[in-house]
Amino acid sequence: MPPAPARSIAFSCRLAFGVLAAATLASCSGDSKGGQERPPAQVGYIVAHVSDVPIGVSLSGRTVAFETSEVRPQVTGVIRKRYFTEGGYVRAGQPLFQIDPSLYQAAVNQAQANLASARASADAAVAKADRYKPLADMEAVAKQDYTDALASARVAKASVAQMAAALDTAKVNLRFTTVPAPISGRIGRSLFTVGALASASQSDPLALIQRTDPIYVDMQQSATEMVALRHKLAAGGVKPGSTQVHLMLDGGTSYALPGTVQFSEVTVDESTGTVTLRARFPNPDGMLLPGMFVTATFDQATDPNAILVPQTAVQRDFDGSAYVMVVGDGNKAARHTVTAVRTYGTNSVITAGLKQGEKVIVQGLNGLKQGAAIKPVEASSPQPVGPPKAAAGASASKGS
Repeated sequence: MPPAPARSIAFSCRLAFGVLAAATLASCSGDSKGGQERPPAQVGYIVAHVSDVPIGVSLSGRTVAFETSEVRPQVTGVIRKRYFTEGGYVRAGQPLFQIDPSLYQAAVNQAQANLASARASADAAVAKADRYKPLADMEAVAKQDYTDALASARVAKASVAQMAAALDTAKVNLRFTTVPAPISGRIGRSLFTVGALASASQSDPLALIQRTDPIYVDMQQSATEMVALRHKLAAGGVKPGSTQVHLMLDGGTSYALPGTVQFSEVTVDESTGTVTLRARFPNPDGMLLPGMFVTATFDQATDPNAILVPQTAVQRDFDGSAYVMVVGDGNKAARHTVTAVRTYGTNSVITAGLKQGEKVIVQGLNGLKQGAAIKPVEASSPQPVGPPKAAAGASASKGS
């Protein structure tokens, strides 16, 4: 057994050798790790294209009957009959109420008698004037007598015309005892029952008829927005849009049939500061009832210089400003601040900050920084999938 000093020296040498070997291995390991460069991140991009993008607007509105008519009596009398079913469909000219015609029939009979009397008197006056004419020419009678006879004949003829007009008036009043439907449409409840007294001067109508196919929708738009849109149209910044309108009913139900914008009012409502736009919709099934609240959406204009990119490609800074990452020179990621204040479907509408043909990165954005090296591929390109490295090495080893 070696002496103690010799054993201590040997142990120290072995310890020093181990520390040196560990340091060497660590150094070699660090050099190896530092020598590896991370490959560029693969990102998917789309090419920016300028296109016509509609500028949609959503406005609240209310449905309004296409035609509305109050059924009113034009003569006074007791209602004897009602000919319609409340809530049913009536056609223009269809009888609705019957007012007692007795007095009006009597008036017609009296007017007919007065007319017959006037015609008889006129015939006698005309005959007398005709007999006086040759006598006056021969001076067998005074010329004044002939003049008086001729005037009486003319007065008699005028009386006939008056009586004929009175007869026409009596017949019209008799016809008014049958109250017809002024328009075709749905009639509401009867506000007067059989036996009630109807008057031509009453304030309440007998019933109300509304035509609901087609039907109007009156929409309210801010006058400020409309003026701004008109300025853009005048300056050529945007183009007129479509007049087709779609409706969303209360409760989120979509109305299947589209409508058309008819016109906008020429005055601004002083109490609300809005302008009324009117659209017309077909309503064959009667789903839309007058007075309903709806939401109308339509493309009021078209922006010809906008670019559409997926909403996921638009990111926001802390201050709320929008930006996108694009493929820059040398396949480096570049950041572009853009203007994106609205969406269209699943896309964001870019109106400034992008140019035609730029490559907008839409995939692989996580952790992507300005100036980072990237490997750009089209967003629609399939991603290559290979076997795990370990499996590939084991397979090669087995083959050898």
